[in-house]
Amino acid sequence: MKNTMVTTALTLPGYEVVRNLGVVRGITVRSRSIVGNFFGGLQSLFGGNITIYTNLCEQARSETYQFMCEHAQELGANAIISMRYDATELMAGLTEVLCYGTAVVVEAKSAGA
Repeated sequence: MKNTMVTTALTLPGYEVVRNLGVVRGITVRSRSIVGNFFGGLQSLFGGNITIYTNLCEQARSETYQFMCEHAQELGANAIISMRYDATELMAGLTEVLCYGTAVVVEAKSAGA
């Protein structure tokens, strides 16, 4: 979302929330492939960061974040506050990733405020 401010905080310093547009979200459901599981299993034998799973998680989070920003843009928001991620394993190898927050319209605070 172009020109959108997103924060996990409840406020944006220097800005005032002038309109609350409600909850926005992005969701994706991901599965691990047989090949991914094989290579992830090999990496786990040696310990350390299991990059194939790290990349899968990062891709899912990035996608849900973009979906959330698009949802906010559709509502006319220029910021999202209280952004969070959540993940739930729906069944073995199948995970739902959710990114959500509150879509708001903010304006810069005046110098005297």
